Parts: sequence; structure tokens; C-alpha cells
Amino acid sequence: MKKYISLLLLLLVAAPMMAADFNLEQGLNDFINEMGFVTFFVQEEGWKNAVMILIGCFLLYLAIKKGYEPLLLLPIAFGMILSNMPGAGLFDSDMWNNEFLNPASPNYHSYGYIMAHGGLLDILYIGVKAGVYPCLIFLGVGAMTDFGPLIANPKSLLLGAAAQLGIFATFLVTQIDFFGFSVAQSASIGIIGGADGPTAIFLTSKLAPELLGPIAVAAYSYMALVPVIQPPIMRALTTKKERMIRMSQLRTVSKKEKIIFPIVVAIVVSLIVPSAGTLIGCLMLGNLFKESGVVERLSKAAQNELNNIVVIMLGVTVGATATASAFLNAQTIAILCVGIVAFGIGSAGGVLMAKCMNLFLKEKINPLIGSAGVSAVPMAARVSQSEGQKADPRNFLLMHAMGPNVAGVIGSAVAAGILLSFCG
Repeated sequence: MKKYISLLLLLLVAAPMMAADFNLEQGLNDFINEMGFVTFFVQEEGWKNAVMILIGCFLLYLAIKKGYEPLLLLPIAFGMILSNMPGAGLFDSDMWNNEFLNPASPNYHSYGYIMAHGGLLDILYIGVKAGVYPCLIFLGVGAMTDFGPLIANPKSLLLGAAAQLGIFATFLVTQIDFFGFSVAQSASIGIIGGADGPTAIFLTSKLAPELLGPIAVAAYSYMALVPVIQPPIMRALTTKKERMIRMSQLRTVSKKEKIIFPIVVAIVVSLIVPSAGTLIGCLMLGNLFKESGVVERLSKAAQNELNNIVVIMLGVTVGATATASAFLNAQTIAILCVGIVAFGIGSAGGVLMAKCMNLFLKEKINPLIGSAGVSAVPMAARVSQSEGQKADPRNFLLMHAMGPNVAGVIGSAVAAGILLSFCG
């Protein structure tokens, strides 16, 4: 048996050499020139690909070792590595520039052309560009979300709205000539302040796809750093007496209220801000799956199988957009710096709104729950609970903080719709 295997291997190796026109030296040269290692040193910009692969490995370390949003940061990082492999042809960023996809351009090509000539990640990226993946993620988020705390305390909606201050403040600031961003780019950068990854991806893919890589990395990195970023802001804006405020137990929300809520929100928001209808509609449909109690299979599928498949495709393809040319530039540094400021302003906006509301309310609100108005569910609510217990170990704020936390999910989607209608 070993003789036959050895003979077969010999034939496979020798067959090309026996061809009359085979040139061994030329074949070896072609093989060596196609190696990615050679590209790093031969091409002028080859070193940038190597740097991006190292950055991708660092993000993998943060996802695996540190647990920073691993469900999305891990596939994003690996997608970044794949798209920066020289010669692999998995993702062609030139296919996604504005001229290539603009019907008015002489170089216009349709999605059909990309399906026929693009790499694997190009084909999967169509789901991002068409806005399909973020909406399906929202479907799963809705199926996993309990809006009960928000329904029980509608005032939480104001805290969730106030936490979107970071989005609009950053949008205005980045319009200063110093930054050099267009209106569409500023809107995409501002959405980082909502701490909502799918919404950031949805809006950026529509308005500024060339910034999708750095914005996605910034959005998910800062979401993972909520326990680090928010506490100093919360303590700086509140006194110990305010942090010790105890809130009365929330009332029990009936099943009928939970069923009516997603239907009403989907209709009202879509009528007021039609551009937000896609995200809000999917979010509320998923929640209706959960609360209706008659489509348990659909609810579980949205929460598990569908959500997991979409997370993989979304993460890998978004990471693929972080090519060397798109990521290693001054714009990326500015996005990372401005993004953390946007997130901080959003957290502060919720706290300050709670303090303002306390001027008019008999039953005071603990301002710490205001910081949960950003969309990092449920991490931001847990941070509010943690900070509250540092001031008073017997104070339980988690359920109260979940109200503005889920309100923030609605608020960031509405903010994205507003920006899309103004800048799209």
C-alpha cells in the first residue's frame, strides 16, 4: 500500500515537469511572487497590511482574553485579518467606493457584478450595504429585550432620549473645518455616542461606508469599556447623597401592556421618523414574538439560530472593510478620539437629565440610572447598579436602570433615522 501511495505522489509531483512547455524556474518564481510574505516587502504599501494583521491579532486578544464584546469583536478582528491578506482576494474595497456603486457614474456596476467577480467577503458584505444584517440583529435584540421596566416607568424614556445628546453634539463638533469630515461622515461618527453597534453599522453603511471599519471597531470597543468609561463621569456629576437615593419598587406590568407596547411604538415612530422604521420595526417585531407567547419557535429562532448566523456574517464582513488604506490614516485616529468623547457626553447627558427632572419630581430619581440611557444593554444598567451599591450596599437600581437602558435602544435608532433623513 505504501508503494502505491509513494508512486501516486511521485506522479503528482513529476506530471507538471513532464509537460513539454513546463519551465521549473518560471513556476518557482511565480509561486514565490504570489506569496503574501513577499508582498509585505516588495510592494510600497505592503507593510501596512502587516500592521493591520497585527492590529487584528490584538483585537482577538481583547475579545478572547479580556472578554471585550467577544461575540462581535472576535469575528470583526478575524475579518480584518482576512481582508488584509495580500493576494487572497477575499475583499476588494474598490468595489465599494461611491463611484463604483453610483448609477450616474460611467464605472457603475451592480450587485450582480459583485456576485460574479467579488471575493467571498464581497458577496457577504452585500447584506451590510443593503442594511439587512443590522436589521436582523435588531430582530434578535427585540426578542431578548424586556420593555417592562420602561412601561412601568415611562419617565425613563426621557433619560434614554437625553443620553443621545452625545450623538448630536459630536455631529456638530465634527463639522468644524479642523476635522475635515463631510456632513455624512460626521453623522456616522456621531452615532458612536449611542453605544449601539448595529445602529452604527446600519447608518455608516448608508452614509459613509468608507469609514465603516474604524467606526465599527470604535463602537464595539467603547461598548466593551462601559465599566471603565462611565463610573468616573457618574461620580463627577453626582454627590454621594444623590447616589444614595432609593427608588420605590416598580409596578407589575401586565401581559396586555407588553403586547400593545411594541405595536404602538412601531406605528408611532415609523410615522414620525420613517427613516427609523426599518430598525424600530424589526426591534418591535422581535419583541412581539417574545411577548405574544404564541410564536415561541420564532422567538427562539430570532434569539438564537438566526441571530448567531447574522452576527458571524456581520462581524466578519464589517471587519473586512478595515483595510490598510481605510484604517491607517489620520481620520481613524480622529474617529477613535472623537468617539470616546461622544460616548462620554451621552453618558453625562442621561445623568444631567435625571438631576434636572429631580427639580420637579416629588419622588426623586437616582441620577445614576441616567447613564444607562446609552444602548449598551444590559452592561450600562449593571454599571448603574454597581455604582449605586458602592454608595449604599442595600440600594438596588438594576431594574430601574433597565428602563432608560432599553429606552436608549429606541432612542439611538430614532437618532439614526433623523440623521439619515437629514444627511442621506
